[in-house]
Formats: sequence, structure tokens, C-alpha cells
Amino acid sequence: MSVFDLKSKNLIFKKARTHNDWLDQDISNDILKEIYDLMKWGPTSANCSPARIIFVKSKVSKDRLLPFVIESNLEKTKSAPVTAIIGYDINFHDHLPKLFPHNLDAQNWFNHSIDIAEETAFRNGSMQGAYFIIAARALGLDCGPMSGFDKEGVDNEFFRGTNIKSNFLCNLGYGDKTKLFERSPRFKFNEICEII
Repeated sequence: MSVFDLKSKNLIFKKARTHNDWLDQDISNDILKEIYDLMKWGPTSANCSPARIIFVKSKVSKDRLLPFVIESNLEKTKSAPVTAIIGYDINFHDHLPKLFPHNLDAQNWFNHSIDIAEETAFRNGSMQGAYFIIAARALGLDCGPMSGFDKEGVDNEFFRGTNIKSNFLCNLGYGDKTKLFERSPRFKFNEICEII
């Protein structure tokens, strides 16, 4: 029997929605830290943990971000209490001696090819981005993940001088449920899955 009860399933998946409209309610820094403290336990290749996150919360920081957001995402980003920039570090392998100490050769699995490093960082950083959304929802927050932004502009503004690249943005807050439209359909199991 599953220990994952219906309330949890609804909170994280079945009843959770992508929000575009936000209540005027602050998110404490402690909750932002707790999101990370949950998401960090999700698995990644060789525990490489390439995700890097900037929580854009202040008006000054939002004003730096907004010029790079496409028009249809502007208002929801402006009104969200926090927008997280989910990035990934291409040089994640530099940290493997700390993160994967039982095999000190692991660094060499990735550092010989920029293509392999970037592919690994993007894949695992994307998984960590999904863990981020699950963690935020588990803590009672609503999420509005989006990819409509000038990636190069965001990288230059927020990650200049680093080996970090942005993956996606995720608005965080307490969504205005009265503004939600009807939920879009999903595939049924037998439409996209096989058991062989």
C-alpha cells in the first residue's frame, strides 16, 4: 500500500495547477531555503547537482529581469512574489570530489568534453528543476514555470562571468484560483506508455 496519500497526490500533482495570477502575499526567505533543502535530495547522475538558482524577489532585481521576459509573460512575472531563475552549471564536475567522494575519478567522466558536460548539466539540472516544483508545491506554494524569455540576456545579466546557463523561469507564490481556466487534458496511459 502506498504511503503517498490522496491529499499529498492532490497537493503535488492532481489538483496542482500552473498559475498566472497571484495573491498579494509575501514568501519568506525561510520557505525559499526550505524549497532547496527538499529538492537537493532528488537523484542526479553521480550526485552532480548542477542546478543553480537565483530567487528574484526585490523590486530592483525584478526590474533587471523583466526586460528579458516575453510580453505574454510580463504581467504574471511582475506580480509574482518571487521568480526563480533555474540554471545549470556546466562546470558542475569541479565539485564532484565533494559531492561524490567515494569515487574521486568521477570528475574525469565529464571534464574531457564540453558537449558531454553541457548535456549532463542540462539533463540533470532539468530534473532538479522538476524537483524544485514538487518541493514548492509540497510546501503549499503555487508555481508558474515558463520558458518565454531571452536566455542569452538573462545569462548576461545574472550569470555573467560564470559557467552557469539559465534553463527556465518559475514564478512562485500563492495563486489566485479564481483566475484559473479549465484544466487541459492529459494523455491516457495506453496512449503513450508500454509495459514490455
